[in-house]
Amino acid sequence: MKLIFGRGPSLPIRLTLAVLASLALMVADSRYQSFSDIRLYLNSLVSPLQYMANSPRILLDTASTQLMSRKTLLTQAERMERELFLLRDDLLRLRHLEQENQRLRELLGSPVQQDARRMVAEIMAVDTDPFSHQVVIDKGTLQGVFEGQPVLNEQGVVGQVMSVGKTTSRVLLITDASHGIPVRVERNDIRAIASGSGRLDRLLLDNITRNTDIQEGDVLLSSGLAGRFPEGYPVGRVTHVGYEEGQPFAEIRITPFAALDRVRYLLLLWPEPRVRTSLPNVAPEGAS
Repeated sequence: MKLIFGRGPSLPIRLTLAVLASLALMVADSRYQSFSDIRLYLNSLVSPLQYMANSPRILLDTASTQLMSRKTLLTQAERMERELFLLRDDLLRLRHLEQENQRLRELLGSPVQQDARRMVAEIMAVDTDPFSHQVVIDKGTLQGVFEGQPVLNEQGVVGQVMSVGKTTSRVLLITDASHGIPVRVERNDIRAIASGSGRLDRLLLDNITRNTDIQEGDVLLSSGLAGRFPEGYPVGRVTHVGYEEGQPFAEIRITPFAALDRVRYLLLLWPEPRVRTSLPNVAPEGAS
């Protein structure tokens, strides 16, 4: 009787033959590079599988790097924007300081005041009432904000704080019909009051007589009177000077330097510390 499946070599013999064949192939490959072409072909065949297996790690690493880079860039951009905001505030007063330099030469020996405290705030909301020009900022009493505090941006005077909460405050813009700010003409130091007109792009000079030397193109700066706004900050530029027959006062319009319809960041100012100077003791008349 014939078996369907003949019996082959035993397992030990097969193992020995396999080992010998492997050794022979290894020696042939190492000495004569017999399988270099086959190995290259196999590597090329397997490389797509390696890329596919490695792709999740590459995607995760790339995403992590992108998130970290974006977060770092946003932090740096915000910090640099705040620093630039403060530097622009310093530049606002440069022209005024140059103009006043000659007048203050005799005061060089007096104590120098420290820099005023400043803080950058961001607008959170804008009043929707078209007859009320107000915005809400993200700073309040917890940050030391107080009512009447002057508010500026990198272009000029914006307004003043009218009400304060714990973490937010409401700012009244200089163009509001109820607002007024003491100003002076940079060219000749004429002083006046710039009032809001109810339009975001216009201020008015009230009660200016016809013979007052104010011309189109004149720059108006905060005068510092009343102690509310510091002196020397740009307010606006005269864009119209008109006279009507029979009217005692001129019609003068000013365009604010600050683009009030596009502001995002504002600068809060604290009053500069006053330096007290002690007067010399003078004996009363008749005292010996």
